[in-house]
Amino acid sequence: MADQQPPADTAIAGESREDGRVRARRGSVKTATAAALSLAPRRTIRPVLVLLASVNLAWSLYQYPLNRLLESRLCRDHYAANDPSVLPPHGRVPEELCKLDEVQQALGRLQRTMETAWVVGDFVMTIPLVSLAELYGRRHVLWLNIAARVALLLCALAVGYFDRVLPVAAIVVGPMFSVLGGDCVFNSIMYSLVSSLTDDHVLRATFFGYTNAVSSIFASQLGPALASGTMSIALELPLWIGVALLLLAIFVVPMLPSEPSYLRRGHDHVDDNDVAPLLPASSSSRGMQKKGVVALAADRFRAILDILTYPSRNFSLLLCCFFCTSLASSDTKFLPQYISKRYGWTFASVGYLLSSKAVLNFVVLTFVIPLVLRLRQPTFEATASPPQRQEAADRANISYAHVCLAFSALGAAAIALSPTIWLLVPSLLVYGLGIALPMFTYSLLKSPALGPRRDSRDTPGAGHSETQIFSIVMLVKTVGALLGALMMPSLWIVGIRLKGTLFGLAFLVSGLWYVFGSVTLYKIRTR
Repeated sequence: MADQQPPADTAIAGESREDGRVRARRGSVKTATAAALSLAPRRTIRPVLVLLASVNLAWSLYQYPLNRLLESRLCRDHYAANDPSVLPPHGRVPEELCKLDEVQQALGRLQRTMETAWVVGDFVMTIPLVSLAELYGRRHVLWLNIAARVALLLCALAVGYFDRVLPVAAIVVGPMFSVLGGDCVFNSIMYSLVSSLTDDHVLRATFFGYTNAVSSIFASQLGPALASGTMSIALELPLWIGVALLLLAIFVVPMLPSEPSYLRRGHDHVDDNDVAPLLPASSSSRGMQKKGVVALAADRFRAILDILTYPSRNFSLLLCCFFCTSLASSDTKFLPQYISKRYGWTFASVGYLLSSKAVLNFVVLTFVIPLVLRLRQPTFEATASPPQRQEAADRANISYAHVCLAFSALGAAAIALSPTIWLLVPSLLVYGLGIALPMFTYSLLKSPALGPRRDSRDTPGAGHSETQIFSIVMLVKTVGALLGALMMPSLWIVGIRLKGTLFGLAFLVSGLWYVFGSVTLYKIRTR
C-alpha cells in the first residue's frame, strides 16, 4: 500500500513546482500584455489626431478666404452706392481700396451675426445631439457635425460664385447649420475621448498637448499658409480644398476607438459609473436603449443641473476660468482683419505672417511642454504616495496654467498697443506662448480635488462620467464664446471709430479677461 501512494512532502513539492510554472506563465503573459497595452493609447490616438487635423485645416481654409470674400462683396456694394467709377468691369475691387472704415465696420457686424448664429445653434443642440450619440454612437453625431461644416463651406462658395444673384447677407445661412453640431459637440466628444485613452496624468497631458499641437499646426500654421497660397490662384480654391478634407474626415470617423481604452483593458478598478456616457451614474446601457432621444436628453439635462446645483468650490472656479479664457480667445477671430486694417496688409500676406507665428506654437506644444513634464515628473513621484502624486500634479498643472495665462494677457495687450508691424511680430510670439493652456486646464478635470460635486471625494458612486464633465465644460466655453461673439466685434467696431491707441480695444479687453481667468485659477485649493 505504501508504494502505491507518493509521500506527502513529494506531492506538495510537485504541486508547488506546478504552481510556480503556472505563476511564471501568468507573469509572462501579464508582462507581455502590459507591454502591449502601454502602446495601445499611442496607437488609438492616431485616428483622433487625423480627424482633428482634417477638421481644423478645413476650418482654417474657410475663415481666411471668407474675410476677403465678404470684404470684396461689401466693398463693391459701397462703391456702387458712392463711387461707381471705381468698380472694374469684370472682377473684384482691388483689396487696397477696401480698407475703408465703413467697409470694415460692416464686415465686423456681419461677422458678429455669423459667429452668433453658429454659437447659438451649437449651444442649443448640444444636449440633444450628445444624447443622440448615446443611443446610436458618437460616429453618427460626428458625421452630422462634418455635414454641418460642409454645408457652411458650400454656402460661402454659393455667395462667392452667385454674387449677382445672392445678397451678401445670404452668408448667414451657413452658420445656421450648427443645429447639426458645432464646436461644442465636436470638442466635447474629442476631448473626452482623448481623456479616456489613459489614466496616467503625464501621458494624458501629453495627449492633450498632441491634440493642441495638431490643432495649432493645421489651423494656425499650415491652414493660413495654404489659404494664402491658394487664394492667390483663386479666392474660392481654399473652400473647395476644405470641402475635400471634410469628405476625407468622414472615412476617418469609423477608425476612432469605440470605447475608453481602460474599459477594453479590463481594469478591475474601473466602475460602470466612470464610463457611462453622459448620463447619471444610475443609468445603464440597456436602459438607455429603451429611451428615446427626448427622454435621454431630459435625463442628461437633469444630470447637468444636478452637478451644477451644488458644485464643489474648485469645480466652480475652474468653470469660471474656462468661461473667461473662452471669452478672451474670441479676439483671435478678428486678428486677420485687425492686422489687415491697421497695417494695410492683404489677407494673403496676413495668412503667411500668422503661419510663421504658429511655428512657435508647434515647437512649444510638441517639444518644450512634453520635455518639461517628463523632467519634472521624477522630482515629485519617486517616493510620493498616490495622493501626494496627484496633489503635486494638480499644483504643477495650476502653476503651468498661470504661466500660460500670463503670456496670453501680456501678448493680447501688446498686440493692441503695437503701432508698427515690427512691434506686432514679437507681440504675436508672446501671445502664442499661452497656447498650451488647455493641456493643463483639461488635465485638472481628472483630479479628485476638482470633482464636480461637493461629496465626490467621500460618497461612493458620486463620480460622473468624463464625457458628462467635458460636456459641461464645453457648454460653459460655448457661453463664453457666445458672449465673445457679441462683445469682441462690437469692441472692434468701436476701436475703428476711436482710432489711435484704442484701435486695438478688443485685444485690451481680451487681456483683462485672461487676467480674470488667472485670478479664478489662483483661488483653487488642491487639498
